[in-house]
Amino acid sequence: MALEEVHISSLVVHVKPESLSDVKAQILEMPNTEIHGESEEGKIIVVLETENQGYVTDTIDKINNLNNVLTTFLVYHQIEHFDSQSEEDS
Repeated sequence: MALEEVHISSLVVHVKPESLSDVKAQILEMPNTEIHGESEEGKIIVVLETENQGYVTDTIDKINNLNNVLTTFLVYHQIEHFDSQSEEDS
């Protein structure tokens, strides 16, 4: 029985307001990222759905290193386990 997992995480990314659209476009170019909200003050809500925790931390680092990003922080992280064998059987 092979157990697999999915990591669901949400981030808040604070950027310089004048760079909001550019940073959003760069974030959406990264795999497994979705944007679920933004504010005029330069805050972006990003959701990740990944296979492992390493990808979450790597993505936070990549976003934090984009030009005009002030800070990136993890708000929520959940791990869902499922049996990949039963998925294949259905």
